[in-house]
Amino acid sequence: MKKQSGVGGAGPRPGTAARDRAAWFLVLPALLPILILSVGPLLYGIALAFTDAQSGRTRSTQWIGTLNFQDLLHDTLFWDSFRIGLIWAFGVTVPQFLLALGLALLLNQKLRLRWLARALAIIPWAMPEVVVGIMWRLVYNPDAGILNETLRDLGLGDGRDWLTGLATALPAVILVGIWAGMPQTTVALLAGLQNTPHELHEAAALDGAGAWRRFRTVTWPAIKPIALAITALNFIWNFNSFALVYVLTSGGPGGRTRLPMLFAYEEAFRYGQFGYAAAMGCVMVAVISVILACYLVGRISGGGEQR
Repeated sequence: MKKQSGVGGAGPRPGTAARDRAAWFLVLPALLPILILSVGPLLYGIALAFTDAQSGRTRSTQWIGTLNFQDLLHDTLFWDSFRIGLIWAFGVTVPQFLLALGLALLLNQKLRLRWLARALAIIPWAMPEVVVGIMWRLVYNPDAGILNETLRDLGLGDGRDWLTGLATALPAVILVGIWAGMPQTTVALLAGLQNTPHELHEAAALDGAGAWRRFRTVTWPAIKPIALAITALNFIWNFNSFALVYVLTSGGPGGRTRLPMLFAYEEAFRYGQFGYAAAMGCVMVAVISVILACYLVGRISGGGEQR
């Protein structure tokens, strides 16, 4: 007897291939910019890291293998910038999350003018990083900045130059990073809080649970996936920061705020070492890939435990 395809689940269903082609056709407009503007430059940068590419139209580019990476292993300035980048990323991400969590819990309460407080809380998010950097440079201005003027009015000294002091530059920049990035974390956590069933809080309160116990047993399990996701993204964004720190300090004083991205930028566009800068970019991509892998492994294992 001749077998009939498509009966009883044997063989593809009629029209499946056409639907697949239509789906790819619809996805293509969104996929092309990613391939052209993200994947393409990434692959080109990886290839560039294995060459001695330098600035200058008359210079020829030669394939040098892993020589850039070997030089990078012994470049103390790069690894110092890498250390500063980790300090910056952790110093911004952790306080940012804690403050955003507290603000989200506050904005989730039934307060008067809550809508106004929510609107004001996201203003830093709506401002470009360059504008934020210029504004905070005015705040930190040693002569007429509002911070030093306030300290003088309170009799706490004559103020100081916060962005050029070796001991104060990095903490000052970290403070700006926390302020600038906190709104997006607040919005994400607030969305998670609003999706938490109110009945669970009422049941826990009837059982005699206090505020901390309700947060630990009801609120935190509900927002934990969002908290982990936004924290991982924030760490990656902060580690890759460029514009904000560049406007504030340009990596100074004495390299105290020179993040890895700033160091690679200087090597490429100040000293013309494109191949060497590309090798730095590859190292940063590798670090970010490891962070993402750890996050995904944690999410998968956490999901398996919940099931």
